[in-house]
Amino acid sequence: MRISTFMITVLAFSLSSQTTADVVAKSATGFVSKHVLTISAPRTRVFHALTDEVGRWWNPEHSYSGVAANFSIDARAGGCFCERLKDGSVAHMTVVFVERDSVLRMIGGLGPLQAMAVSGSMTFALAQTDSGATRLEYEYAVGGYSPEGLEGIAGPVDRVQLEQLQRLQRFVETGNPAPPTTP
Repeated sequence: MRISTFMITVLAFSLSSQTTADVVAKSATGFVSKHVLTISAPRTRVFHALTDEVGRWWNPEHSYSGVAANFSIDARAGGCFCERLKDGSVAHMTVVFVERDSVLRMIGGLGPLQAMAVSGSMTFALAQTDSGATRLEYEYAVGGYSPEGLEGIAGPVDRVQLEQLQRLQRFVETGNPAPPTTP
């Protein structure tokens, strides 16, 4: 089952010391993850890649289908961040706010959060810098109930999301979302 692969990957990331993450708040009932990246491209390009090309940079290891090309984001209020499956589909999040080339906000729970009594608000805010690059400010605020509490899952979820942001950045800047290989 793909969700088991997802949980194993989340645990592997939680044990990795090479990935940095920024959980700015956490408690038994929620957490907030924030990251800021500077992407060497105009914000129109970044927004287009974020929404219209999600299937080209999303890591397929963090999916139900195992195929990144099955992802799509309908960037309009009420739109779906969805994934096609062989015999069905997954609505990962719902778009609640769009200001083209500036802000995308979605609500819902990704991966293991979807099966819990939690929800989150994920915001991508894009601003053009003086140098022509894009400053991407990301925030994922998650709240709700889990019998084990949410403190323990905050770091792993944050690290997976940071990896996705870095893949987006590499895809926009180089056309290849995969991390560089070391010889």
